[in-house]
Amino acid sequence: MKKAILLVFIMTLSFTKMQSQTPNPNHAWLDEARFGLFVHFGPYSVLGDGEWVMQNRPIKVQEYKKLQKFFNPQDFDAKTWVKIAKDAGMKYITFTSRHHDGFSNWNTKQSDWNIMNTPHFGRDIVKELADECHKEGIKLVLYYSLIDWSRTDYQYWTGGTGQGCGRTERGDWNSYINFMKAQLTELLTNYGDIAGIWFDGDWDQHPNGSHTHATSKVDWHYPEIYNLIHTLQPNCMISNNHHKEPLKGEDYQAFEKDLPGENKTGFSEGQTASKHIPMETCETMNNTWGYSITDTNFKSTTAIIHYLVKAAGYGANLLLNVGPMPNGEIQPESVKCLQEVGIWTKKFGQTIYGTQGGVIKPQSWGATTQKGKTHYIHLFEQDGNKFTINIPQKIKSARWVNIDSKLNWTVDKKTGNVTFDLLNVQFDDIDSIIEIVVQ
Repeated sequence: MKKAILLVFIMTLSFTKMQSQTPNPNHAWLDEARFGLFVHFGPYSVLGDGEWVMQNRPIKVQEYKKLQKFFNPQDFDAKTWVKIAKDAGMKYITFTSRHHDGFSNWNTKQSDWNIMNTPHFGRDIVKELADECHKEGIKLVLYYSLIDWSRTDYQYWTGGTGQGCGRTERGDWNSYINFMKAQLTELLTNYGDIAGIWFDGDWDQHPNGSHTHATSKVDWHYPEIYNLIHTLQPNCMISNNHHKEPLKGEDYQAFEKDLPGENKTGFSEGQTASKHIPMETCETMNNTWGYSITDTNFKSTTAIIHYLVKAAGYGANLLLNVGPMPNGEIQPESVKCLQEVGIWTKKFGQTIYGTQGGVIKPQSWGATTQKGKTHYIHLFEQDGNKFTINIPQKIKSARWVNIDSKLNWTVDKKTGNVTFDLLNVQFDDIDSIIEIVVQ
């Protein structure tokens, strides 16, 4: 009993909530980027039923591993992926080096269940993507799953997933932790500068509805793993999609399908928007992360731009996901939308890149951002003939960024409220932007 109490105490200490840490100037890029591409890609793409198909059907591991013979993304081209991201105005790519099925998209020596053992492809996707990102000045973050539905040493039986995948072994937790450390060492020593490691799956080992790290059924050895990452690459940033408050050693906070501070999906009940580290929200272009042949519910270009602007209005990045097809190509619907988003970012990206959240949190009408003495007001739709907002500093100038019309405005000296005249203004179809420069 004493040993058990001591173990719980040690685990609780390891889950100490992060309060603040000295900012690393080499991490500033993330807080300025505002827009990144998320890519979910692996053998699950072959089945065209999303990245959780092994769990959802479910499929026994012995059967699922047959996909290695059929996974042949012969049309994968790292140059094309990176160009699509760059042309959209994205500054980084987060790629699934390994998802919950345990398949590794690189030349790992720790498991045969990897891309190099696909009989018809046999190429290292992580290497090709890393080389092209480095060449084009795009940062590369590697998603790494903590869950593994395939390995015999993973402790699936205490988790919430993987129960129907045909596993019978009780696992060997120390072996699994060492396996993860060895894989992370490969990723951080063989592929040049890696901008970040993005963990996912911690939530699987918590009771449903848990909002605290202390309820974990396993010890993930985060202090050791985070120290390993920062030792191998001091500038590599760590994020963990655990849906809880950031832990010590984590360099930016992840929100899943929720803007920071909101909880519309139920994923964010255990976390509040951080005031100490950068924030990022990830979202899909349709409904699924991995390729789904039946999921045609794609968001509109306008909806994507509005989400991007609102994320910036919270001082956060948008990590927008695509699920490439089994042949390695990104779906045409996604490519078209990203091209249209890129037209907008080329013209008006200065209103989000390098900005922080503005004078008011995002609202249904739009959002505000700020960069130094410049404020940007993003109005998504015209609601009445006037718009009033409080600007705490004295205004030097105000103008429309993307509307060819004079901007008329008045200031209430007592309240500091600024009222803009919108009468007879022809609003932009997507986002009407006001630039305010203060003294």
